[in-house]
Formats: sequence, C-alpha cells, structure tokens
Amino acid sequence: MSEVVTGDAVVVEVRIAQMPSRAVAIIIDMAVQLTVLVGVYALLGAFAFISDTAMLTAVMIALVVLVMVGYPVLFESLSRGRSLGKLALGLRVVSDDGSPERFRQALFRGLAGMVEFWLLYGAPALISSLVSQRGKRLGDIFAGTIVISERAPRDRGQMIVMPPPLASWAARLELSQLPDEVVQAARQYLSRWHDLSPQVQHEMGVRIATQVAASVSPAAPPGVPPHAYLSAVLAERRRREETRLAQRAGAASANGVPQPGPYQTPQPGPYQGARPAAYPQPDPYGQPGGPYGQPGPSGQPGGPYGQPGPSGQPGPYAQPRPPAPAPEPPKATPGGFAPPQ
Repeated sequence: MSEVVTGDAVVVEVRIAQMPSRAVAIIIDMAVQLTVLVGVYALLGAFAFISDTAMLTAVMIALVVLVMVGYPVLFESLSRGRSLGKLALGLRVVSDDGSPERFRQALFRGLAGMVEFWLLYGAPALISSLVSQRGKRLGDIFAGTIVISERAPRDRGQMIVMPPPLASWAARLELSQLPDEVVQAARQYLSRWHDLSPQVQHEMGVRIATQVAASVSPAAPPGVPPHAYLSAVLAERRRREETRLAQRAGAASANGVPQPGPYQTPQPGPYQGARPAAYPQPDPYGQPGGPYGQPGPSGQPGGPYGQPGPSGQPGPYAQPRPPAPAPEPPKATPGGFAPPQ
C-alpha cells in the first residue's frame, strides 16, 4: 500500500502494482502489437506491386511507429490509463496525485516505452522499477505517473479462525449487544492486518478492541493481543450464526410438507353463509333466540338492538339518537391557510 496526496490535500491509500503483474501486462500488450504488425505487413505485401520500394519502406516505418507508440497512447487515453494487458490484470495508470492519466502523460509513457522495451529490451524499465519505491519505470518518472492495482486482494476476513487458547472463553460470550458497524470495522481491520505497520496494527487494534469490549462480556483474559481478541469474537459470532442457520434449515426440512392449520382450510362456521334477518336458529347454548330481535333465554323479548329488554323497559338504543353536532368551521391560521381536515 502507498499513500497518495490529492490536489485537495486528501490522503488516499492505493495499491502499487507488483512487478510480476506489470510484466504479464506488458507481455500481453507486446503480443497484441506484434499481431497487428504481422497483419499490416501481410496487407502491405499483397499490394506491394502498386508502390515503389521507397514508398513501401516509408509506409512500413510509419506504421511501426504508429503501432508501437500509438497503441498504448490511444488505449490509455480513451480508457483512463488501461491498455488491454492492464485491463486483463486489473491495473491502471494514474497521476502521482491519484487523478486520471492525461493525454500528455500517455504520450510520454508511449515514447519512453518504445525506447525501453523495443530498443533496449526492457532493461532500463526493469532497473528503474527495482530502484523506485513505487515501482516506476522511466516512462512513469518522465510522465509523473504510477501504476496501481484495482483488484482487491482476497478478503482475509473470510479466513478468520478461532485462536485455540480462547475457544473456551469465547463459548461463554454474550454477543447480543454487539453493533454491526463495530463488527464491520473489526472485520476490515483483520483483513488488512498483514498490510499495516506494527505500530498501526497495535493502535488500531486497541481502539477497535476497546469498542468491541464495551458491548461484549465477559472480559478477555489478561495479555491477549487485540487481533487475537477480535478474531475470537468474530469467529464465535460466525459459528453461532452458522449453527442458527443450520437449525432453521433442519426444522424446515423436517416440516417440508406444510401442515393444515386453522386458517389454511376454511371451516364451516356461524358466519360463513348469509343470515336471514330474524336468525331463527337456536343460539350456541341451545336456547331459542339470540341478539337479533328474537326472544332470549329468559323468554322475554329484547336484546340490545331496539327491542324492549327483560324488564319491559326500552333498551339503550330504542330512543332515536340526537343529531350529530355540525362540524365547526376550520379556523384560519395566522398565515391565512386553513388547517388540514
């Protein structure tokens, strides 16, 4: 990893492309260029009878320069720093401040590349890349560019394992109060732990482990390193999630055929069909009548629906209801708008 300071004074971490990936990308680009040159030579040989030797030589030299220089310049300018080889390897050329490569920089790299790779067989590029801390060849030094890798390494968070000395302690952890954002920060820290300096490893690990310890109990045994503590917590959390998912999957497979429930198949009930107005059927307790205007169990006419009750007095709903009061007109607000209804 390398730090790049942008024009806005913002520090951005980038991953410098390694020598093997850059070499493979260059080999792919040179293979494409040679294939184009062979095709062009074959095409010119077919029409050599219509031109003299001097013109044919001049055309060939112009095409060689165009393919050797124009190919990287054209591709890197149109694709923002990626040729076919770099595209295949996940590499990109950017400026020293992290901004996209410009045409002027691509032209400098293309002209220097013809001398470095085609005339001197890549020796200056190899020596310069080994000496430079950022792996710059001469074209990168002249143009003010660097080659970075856009493909992230394999997530080491998927390789988090339980430290054996902490297995029994982690089995008793209470993890229900652990926030997801703290878990994500711990996972990112462990995935980048090998790329950090020892001082940053310790400082960042202590800070994240303190946040985790505030939501996890019991406390860690004394003398446990921060990364080991975080690995134990995340490994135990993942083990419990996998166990929970396995139990749910087992329960679902055991009950693969859905059982009929009280709301799956409609059962006949007292409200399934249309009722007559008088409801002549007996009530649920075997007495004639019910709450629909028929005599009740006491033999007295009545019910709460407008008939006289058992005492012969009108029921609570026998009298006509008083008319509802008219709604008050909405009061206007100070701004002149009526409040919502």
